[in-house]
Amino acid sequence: MIVAREVSKTLGKATILDAVSLEIPRGAITSIIGPNGAGKSTLLAVMSRLMGLDVGTVTVDGLDVTRTPSRELARRLAILRQDNHMSARLTVHDLVSFGRYPYSRGRLTAGDHAHIARALDYLELDGLSHRFLDELSGGQRQRAYAAMVLCQDTDYILLDEPLNNLDMKHARNIMQTLARMCSELGKTVVIVLHDVNFAAWYSDRIIALREGRICHHGPTGDIMQAGVLKDIYGIDIEVIETGGRRLAVYYG
Repeated sequence: MIVAREVSKTLGKATILDAVSLEIPRGAITSIIGPNGAGKSTLLAVMSRLMGLDVGTVTVDGLDVTRTPSRELARRLAILRQDNHMSARLTVHDLVSFGRYPYSRGRLTAGDHAHIARALDYLELDGLSHRFLDELSGGQRQRAYAAMVLCQDTDYILLDEPLNNLDMKHARNIMQTLARMCSELGKTVVIVLHDVNFAAWYSDRIIALREGRICHHGPTGDIMQAGVLKDIYGIDIEVIETGGRRLAVYYG
């Protein structure tokens, strides 16, 4: 379980996170939603130690992220940031192999190669493994990054807006893959999303931020209600039921 207690973060004079407390259970997809500037990406960065916190604590299975050695933390938690573009010209295989660095420190073993092969197969990238990243479509590239974090073989996978710049088909494919990781591999996925309907369709739980605070959290069905969504986003939103799930409809 990931547990945050009274976490606060300021940048300059701006308070980005304000006394945030939460618990993220294992083996499920938890989506973090909210308006622009609500603190979603900052919360993810603090949980993964990409960014320091000013006040409070974050623990992963009881380990304080500020005190746990980097190599040990990287074996428990993987993160995929928004700005994940590599400047070097890498093949898909090269990128995925980076996921083994916390274990091999760059000297790949037979076991590492087996993990790489499984990740490529799971994301259906075998036929693209020797292609360069800059030769791929946006959806293929995002699958390659997902394979890299899967190859890291952590219990927790954190993703910051992985659907950015993807069309509906590729966004759906990424979310379906994440759902499979939870159900088939027992992974715990924490994901920042702008599209509330992708959160509604695939998430087990939703955390909603507004102005650096948690304004709502709970099972997805509890959050996908017109009054709750209006409180989060400040606009009138209609909620419809289809396929056993509640989805948001908003008008201009």
